[in-house]
Amino acid sequence: MTTTTPPARPAPAARLTPAFDAGRLAHELAAVTSHPWQHQRTHYAAGRIGPDTATDWRVLPLRSPGGDPTRTDPGGPGPDHYAATHWLDQMPYLRDILAEIPAALSAVRLLALGPGAACQPHRDPKYALERGMVRLHIPIVTHPDAVLILDGTEHRWQPGTFWYGDFSREHLVRNTGPVRRVHAVIDALITRDLAALFPSEWQESLNDADILFNRLPAPALRPGPPLPRIVNLPSGFTDFSQDTPLEGSLVPVRLTGRDGDLVLTAAERSFALEHVIDGEYRYAGWSEQRTLQLGNDLMLHARHGRAVTSQQIFLPAADSSPANAPDTTNRGRSTC
Repeated sequence: MTTTTPPARPAPAARLTPAFDAGRLAHELAAVTSHPWQHQRTHYAAGRIGPDTATDWRVLPLRSPGGDPTRTDPGGPGPDHYAATHWLDQMPYLRDILAEIPAALSAVRLLALGPGAACQPHRDPKYALERGMVRLHIPIVTHPDAVLILDGTEHRWQPGTFWYGDFSREHLVRNTGPVRRVHAVIDALITRDLAALFPSEWQESLNDADILFNRLPAPALRPGPPLPRIVNLPSGFTDFSQDTPLEGSLVPVRLTGRDGDLVLTAAERSFALEHVIDGEYRYAGWSEQRTLQLGNDLMLHARHGRAVTSQQIFLPAADSSPANAPDTTNRGRSTC
Protein backbone atom coordinates (compact mmCIF):
# COMPACT_ATOMS: atom_id res chain seq x y z
CA MET A 1 0.00 0.00 0.00
CA THR A 2 1.28 3.43 -0.95
CA THR A 3 0.97 6.11 1.70
CA THR A 4 0.83 9.81 0.92
CA THR A 5 2.74 12.19 3.14
CA PRO A 6 0.51 15.12 4.13
CA PRO A 7 1.78 18.58 3.16
CA ALA A 8 4.02 20.28 5.68
CA ARG A 9 2.49 23.01 7.82
CA PRO A 10 4.49 26.19 8.39
CA ALA A 11 5.04 27.31 11.97
CA PRO A 12 1.85 28.54 13.66
CA ALA A 13 3.28 32.01 14.34
CA ALA A 14 5.81 34.23 12.62
CA ARG A 15 7.09 37.74 13.11
CA LEU A 16 6.92 39.81 9.93
CA THR A 17 8.93 42.80 8.79
CA PRO A 18 8.96 45.70 9.24
CA ALA A 19 8.46 46.89 12.82
CA PHE A 20 6.50 50.06 13.56
CA ASP A 21 6.72 53.07 15.87
CA ALA A 22 4.92 51.91 19.03
CA GLY A 23 4.81 55.46 20.42
CA ARG A 24 3.02 56.85 17.35
CA LEU A 25 0.53 53.97 17.41
CA ALA A 26 -0.21 54.58 21.09
CA HIS A 27 -0.63 58.31 20.43
CA GLU A 28 -3.16 57.63 17.68
CA LEU A 29 -4.97 55.14 19.89
CA ALA A 30 -5.52 57.89 22.46
CA ALA A 31 -7.35 59.91 19.78
CA VAL A 32 -10.06 57.26 19.37
CA THR A 33 -10.63 56.15 22.96
CA SER A 34 -12.67 59.09 24.21
CA HIS A 35 -15.84 57.02 23.74
CA PRO A 36 -16.70 53.47 24.87
CA TRP A 37 -16.12 50.86 22.19
CA GLN A 38 -18.80 48.31 21.40
CA HIS A 39 -18.55 44.60 22.16
CA GLN A 40 -17.31 42.20 19.52
CA ARG A 41 -19.89 40.25 17.56
CA THR A 42 -19.62 37.07 15.51
CA HIS A 43 -20.32 36.77 11.78
CA TYR A 44 -21.83 33.48 10.61
CA ALA A 45 -21.50 31.80 7.20
CA ALA A 46 -25.18 32.42 6.44
CA GLY A 47 -24.57 36.17 6.71
CA ARG A 48 -26.15 36.55 10.15
CA ILE A 49 -24.46 38.70 12.79
CA GLY A 50 -24.54 37.29 16.31
CA PRO A 51 -25.12 39.07 19.64
CA ASP A 52 -22.44 40.69 21.77
CA THR A 53 -19.83 38.22 22.99
CA ALA A 54 -19.83 37.45 26.70
CA THR A 55 -16.07 38.06 26.89
CA ASP A 56 -14.91 41.63 27.53
CA TRP A 57 -13.79 42.15 23.94
CA ARG A 58 -14.24 45.75 22.79
CA VAL A 59 -13.87 46.67 19.12
CA LEU A 60 -13.27 49.75 17.01
CA PRO A 61 -13.82 48.95 13.30
CA LEU A 62 -11.28 50.58 10.97
CA ARG A 63 -12.30 48.67 7.82
CA SER A 64 -15.66 46.95 7.56
CA PRO A 65 -18.37 46.01 5.02
CA GLY A 66 -19.54 49.27 3.50
CA GLY A 67 -17.31 51.24 5.89
CA ASP A 68 -19.93 50.76 8.62
CA PRO A 69 -18.45 52.09 11.91
CA THR A 70 -20.84 49.93 13.97
CA ARG A 71 -19.77 46.56 12.49
CA THR A 72 -17.67 44.97 15.24
CA ASP A 73 -17.83 41.53 13.58
CA PRO A 74 -15.18 40.57 10.97
CA GLY A 75 -17.81 40.25 8.27
CA GLY A 76 -17.73 37.97 5.26
CA PRO A 77 -19.20 37.67 1.77
CA GLY A 78 -22.17 39.99 1.41
CA PRO A 79 -23.62 42.89 -0.57
CA ASP A 80 -20.95 45.45 0.31
CA HIS A 81 -17.28 45.93 -0.45
CA TYR A 82 -14.97 46.52 2.49
CA ALA A 83 -14.06 50.15 3.05
CA ALA A 84 -12.40 52.35 5.65
CA THR A 85 -14.54 53.75 8.44
CA HIS A 86 -14.24 57.34 9.62
CA TRP A 87 -12.21 56.08 12.60
CA LEU A 88 -9.28 55.22 10.33
CA ASP A 89 -9.06 58.87 9.25
CA GLN A 90 -8.10 59.66 12.85
CA MET A 91 -5.18 57.21 12.70
CA PRO A 92 -3.11 58.36 9.69
CA TYR A 93 0.04 56.46 10.70
CA LEU A 94 -1.83 53.17 10.98
CA ARG A 95 -3.67 54.00 7.74
CA ASP A 96 -0.30 54.35 5.98
CA ILE A 97 0.88 51.04 7.46
CA LEU A 98 -2.19 49.27 6.11
CA ALA A 99 -1.71 50.81 2.66
CA GLU A 100 1.76 49.24 2.45
CA ILE A 101 0.61 45.67 3.15
CA PRO A 102 0.93 43.86 -0.22
CA ALA A 103 -2.39 42.03 -0.07
CA ALA A 104 -6.12 42.67 -0.30
CA LEU A 105 -7.48 43.55 3.14
CA SER A 106 -10.98 42.89 4.43
CA ALA A 107 -11.76 43.63 8.09
CA VAL A 108 -9.34 45.71 10.13
CA ARG A 109 -10.28 46.26 13.75
CA LEU A 110 -8.80 47.46 17.01
CA LEU A 111 -9.54 44.73 19.57
CA ALA A 112 -9.28 45.52 23.26
CA LEU A 113 -9.30 42.65 25.77
CA GLY A 114 -10.25 43.90 29.23
CA PRO A 115 -8.45 43.11 32.50
CA GLY A 116 -9.49 39.72 33.84
CA ALA A 117 -11.00 38.67 30.50
CA ALA A 118 -10.30 35.40 28.71
CA CYS A 119 -11.86 33.35 25.93
CA GLN A 120 -12.34 29.62 25.65
CA PRO A 121 -9.98 27.54 23.47
CA HIS A 122 -11.30 27.53 19.91
CA ARG A 123 -10.35 27.43 16.24
CA ASP A 124 -11.20 29.81 13.39
CA PRO A 125 -11.15 27.57 10.26
CA LYS A 126 -11.64 30.56 7.95
CA TYR A 127 -8.00 31.59 8.44
CA ALA A 128 -6.41 28.37 7.19
CA LEU A 129 -3.57 28.83 4.69
CA GLU A 130 -5.15 26.34 2.32
CA ARG A 131 -8.16 28.67 2.17
CA GLY A 132 -5.96 31.64 1.32
CA MET A 133 -6.86 33.85 4.28
CA VAL A 134 -4.66 35.05 7.14
CA ARG A 135 -5.01 37.14 10.26
CA LEU A 136 -2.23 39.57 11.18
CA HIS A 137 -1.65 41.45 14.44
CA ILE A 138 0.07 44.70 15.38
CA PRO A 139 0.08 45.04 19.20
CA ILE A 140 -0.40 48.58 20.46
CA VAL A 141 -0.90 48.21 24.24
CA THR A 142 -0.05 45.07 26.19
CA HIS A 143 1.18 43.74 29.53
CA PRO A 144 3.29 40.72 30.56
CA ASP A 145 0.15 39.11 31.98
CA ALA A 146 -1.71 39.37 28.65
CA VAL A 147 -1.00 36.16 26.77
CA LEU A 148 -1.99 34.41 23.56
CA ILE A 149 -1.74 30.62 23.67
CA LEU A 150 -1.56 29.38 20.08
CA ASP A 151 -1.14 25.70 19.27
CA GLY A 152 0.07 25.10 22.84
CA THR A 153 2.71 27.87 22.86
CA GLU A 154 2.47 31.10 24.87
CA HIS A 155 3.04 34.37 23.03
CA ARG A 156 3.46 37.90 24.40
CA TRP A 157 3.79 40.03 21.28
CA GLN A 158 5.20 43.47 21.95
CA PRO A 159 3.90 46.90 20.79
CA GLY A 160 4.97 47.90 17.31
CA THR A 161 5.81 44.38 16.15
CA PHE A 162 4.04 42.71 13.23
CA TRP A 163 2.79 39.13 13.56
CA TYR A 164 1.07 36.32 11.71
CA GLY A 165 -0.80 33.64 13.64
CA ASP A 166 -2.44 30.51 12.26
CA PHE A 167 -5.74 30.93 14.07
CA SER A 168 -7.20 27.89 12.38
CA ARG A 169 -5.26 26.04 15.09
CA GLU A 170 -6.51 25.92 18.66
CA HIS A 171 -5.89 29.14 20.56
CA LEU A 172 -7.09 31.31 23.42
CA VAL A 173 -6.31 34.74 24.84
CA ARG A 174 -6.16 35.63 28.51
CA ASN A 175 -5.51 38.96 30.22
CA THR A 176 -4.79 38.83 33.93
CA GLY A 177 -2.99 42.16 33.83
CA PRO A 178 -4.33 45.55 35.01
CA VAL A 179 -4.71 47.22 31.59
CA ARG A 180 -6.59 46.56 28.38
CA ARG A 181 -4.59 44.69 25.76
CA VAL A 182 -5.15 46.42 22.40
CA HIS A 183 -4.11 44.98 19.04
CA ALA A 184 -4.77 46.05 15.47
CA VAL A 185 -6.18 42.87 13.92
CA ILE A 186 -5.94 42.68 10.13
CA ASP A 187 -7.70 40.11 7.95
CA ALA A 188 -5.91 39.71 4.62
CA LEU A 189 -5.56 37.42 1.62
CA ILE A 190 -2.19 35.69 1.54
CA THR A 191 -0.11 36.62 -1.51
CA ARG A 192 3.46 35.80 -2.47
CA ASP A 193 4.37 39.44 -1.88
CA LEU A 194 2.97 39.23 1.64
CA ALA A 195 4.84 35.96 2.24
CA ALA A 196 8.06 37.84 1.43
CA LEU A 197 7.61 39.75 4.71
CA PHE A 198 7.82 36.50 6.69
CA PRO A 199 11.13 35.21 8.15
CA SER A 200 13.36 33.17 5.85
CA GLU A 201 12.78 29.86 7.66
CA TRP A 202 9.02 30.28 7.29
CA GLN A 203 9.38 31.06 3.60
CA GLU A 204 11.53 27.96 3.10
CA SER A 205 8.72 25.82 4.51
CA LEU A 206 6.39 27.05 1.74
CA ASN A 207 7.97 24.68 -0.78
CA ASP A 208 6.29 21.74 0.96
CA ALA A 209 3.17 23.51 2.26
CA ASP A 210 -0.35 23.50 0.84
CA ILE A 211 -1.13 27.22 0.56
CA LEU A 212 -3.64 29.04 -1.61
CA PHE A 213 -1.77 32.10 -2.84
CA ASN A 214 -4.07 34.85 -4.03
CA ARG A 215 -3.17 37.18 -6.85
CA LEU A 216 -3.02 40.93 -6.47
CA PRO A 217 -6.10 42.41 -8.21
CA ALA A 218 -5.88 44.17 -11.55
CA PRO A 219 -8.43 46.42 -13.30
CA ALA A 220 -10.79 44.75 -15.75
CA LEU A 221 -9.41 45.79 -19.17
CA ARG A 222 -12.12 44.43 -21.43
CA PRO A 223 -15.89 44.21 -21.12
CA GLY A 224 -17.49 40.88 -20.32
CA PRO A 225 -20.67 39.50 -21.81
CA PRO A 226 -23.81 41.66 -21.59
CA LEU A 227 -25.48 41.88 -18.19
CA PRO A 228 -27.77 41.20 -16.43
CA ARG A 229 -27.59 37.43 -16.71
CA ILE A 230 -29.42 34.63 -14.95
CA VAL A 231 -27.40 31.42 -14.75
CA ASN A 232 -27.70 28.12 -12.91
CA LEU A 233 -24.84 27.48 -10.50
CA PRO A 234 -24.16 24.70 -7.97
CA SER A 235 -25.69 25.62 -4.62
CA GLY A 236 -22.27 25.21 -2.97
CA PHE A 237 -20.98 28.24 -4.84
CA THR A 238 -23.00 30.55 -2.59
CA ASP A 239 -22.93 28.37 0.55
CA PHE A 240 -19.98 29.45 2.67
CA SER A 241 -20.70 26.89 5.38
CA GLN A 242 -19.10 24.23 3.14
CA ASP A 243 -15.73 23.87 1.47
CA THR A 244 -16.99 22.33 -1.78
CA PRO A 245 -18.24 25.24 -3.92
CA LEU A 246 -18.80 23.21 -7.10
CA GLU A 247 -21.13 20.69 -5.48
CA GLY A 248 -24.87 20.76 -4.80
CA SER A 249 -28.04 21.09 -6.83
CA LEU A 250 -28.30 23.81 -9.45
CA VAL A 251 -29.87 27.08 -8.37
CA PRO A 252 -30.57 30.21 -10.42
CA VAL A 253 -28.46 33.29 -9.65
CA ARG A 254 -28.53 36.73 -11.22
CA LEU A 255 -25.39 38.62 -12.28
CA THR A 256 -25.56 42.40 -12.57
CA GLY A 257 -22.95 45.13 -12.94
CA ARG A 258 -22.18 47.78 -10.33
CA ASP A 259 -19.38 50.36 -10.39
CA GLY A 260 -17.15 48.23 -12.59
CA ASP A 261 -17.58 45.11 -10.49
CA LEU A 262 -20.31 42.50 -10.29
CA VAL A 263 -23.12 41.63 -7.91
CA LEU A 264 -24.32 38.04 -7.65
CA THR A 265 -27.83 37.53 -6.23
CA ALA A 266 -29.05 34.11 -5.09
CA ALA A 267 -32.45 33.74 -3.45
CA GLU A 268 -32.60 36.69 -1.05
CA ARG A 269 -28.84 37.23 -0.62
CA SER A 270 -26.62 39.50 -2.69
CA PHE A 271 -22.83 39.28 -2.90
CA ALA A 272 -20.38 41.89 -4.13
CA LEU A 273 -17.77 40.40 -6.46
CA GLU A 274 -14.33 41.94 -6.97
CA HIS A 275 -12.25 41.60 -10.12
CA VAL A 276 -9.01 39.66 -9.76
CA ILE A 277 -7.52 39.32 -13.26
CA ASP A 278 -8.56 38.32 -16.79
CA GLY A 279 -12.29 38.56 -16.16
CA GLU A 280 -12.10 36.42 -13.00
CA TYR A 281 -13.98 37.60 -9.90
CA ARG A 282 -13.88 36.58 -6.25
CA TYR A 283 -16.34 37.35 -3.49
CA ALA A 284 -15.63 40.55 -1.56
CA GLY A 285 -14.59 39.42 1.91
CA TRP A 286 -13.38 36.02 0.70
CA SER A 287 -10.33 34.56 -0.97
CA GLU A 288 -9.89 32.96 -4.38
CA GLN A 289 -11.15 29.74 -2.83
CA ARG A 290 -14.08 30.20 -5.24
CA THR A 291 -14.08 32.44 -8.28
CA LEU A 292 -16.22 33.13 -11.32
CA GLN A 293 -14.66 33.92 -14.71
CA LEU A 294 -16.65 35.68 -17.42
CA GLY A 295 -15.92 35.16 -21.09
CA ASN A 296 -17.76 33.63 -24.00
CA ASP A 297 -18.91 31.11 -21.40
CA LEU A 298 -18.72 31.08 -17.63
CA MET A 299 -16.01 29.22 -15.71
CA LEU A 300 -16.23 28.42 -12.01
CA HIS A 301 -12.99 27.72 -10.15
CA ALA A 302 -12.60 26.11 -6.73
CA ARG A 303 -9.21 26.21 -5.03
CA HIS A 304 -7.95 24.40 -1.95
CA GLY A 305 -4.26 24.90 -1.30
CA ARG A 306 -2.49 24.14 -4.56
CA ALA A 307 -5.40 22.21 -6.10
CA VAL A 308 -7.75 23.85 -8.61
CA THR A 309 -11.03 22.40 -9.87
CA SER A 310 -12.91 24.08 -12.70
CA GLN A 311 -16.39 23.76 -14.15
CA GLN A 312 -17.77 25.31 -17.32
CA ILE A 313 -21.20 26.90 -17.61
CA PHE A 314 -22.40 27.48 -21.18
CA LEU A 315 -23.98 30.88 -21.71
CA PRO A 316 -26.84 31.22 -24.23
CA ALA A 317 -27.47 34.29 -26.32
CA ALA A 318 -27.72 37.43 -24.18
CA ASP A 319 -31.03 37.60 -22.40
CA SER A 320 -32.38 37.13 -18.91
CA SER A 321 -33.47 33.52 -19.28
CA PRO A 322 -31.80 30.76 -17.23
CA ALA A 323 -28.58 29.48 -18.71
CA ASN A 324 -28.07 25.89 -19.68
CA ALA A 325 -27.02 23.40 -17.07
CA PRO A 326 -23.28 23.05 -16.48
CA ASP A 327 -21.21 20.81 -18.71
CA THR A 328 -20.98 17.89 -16.30
CA THR A 329 -18.10 16.42 -18.24
CA ASN A 330 -16.03 19.20 -16.70
CA ARG A 331 -17.22 18.56 -13.15
CA GLY A 332 -14.26 17.50 -11.03
CA ARG A 333 -11.56 18.41 -13.56
CA SER A 334 -8.52 19.35 -11.49
CA THR A 335 -5.08 20.73 -11.97
CA CYS A 336 -2.48 21.06 -9.24
